[in-house]
Amino acid sequence: MKRTALTGLFLTAALLGSPVFAADDLCGANLQTLKDAQKSSSSNLGADTKDESESAYDKGLAQQKAGDDKACIETTTKAIAELKRLGSGSEGGAAK
Repeated sequence: MKRTALTGLFLTAALLGSPVFAADDLCGANLQTLKDAQKSSSSNLGADTKDESESAYDKGLAQQKAGDDKACIETTTKAIAELKRLGSGSEGGAAK
């Protein structure tokens, strides 16, 4: 009985503490995704799309350095979603 309660206590502590670390990790992961997308598809991106992607990366990086991980996640997630939307349109999907 005591082991079950102790295990539950540790799991609860881990779950309650994880959102703080998850925000930082998601911001960093999104920044890396944008950086990788710029490198891997630099020749496939239009000038406007490339500029928007670079701008979102720079803005997200500045937000991360300022300690505003929530804004970083929001900025970078929108940019990644836009890149995915453009990518799916160029892969045989109907252009919008």
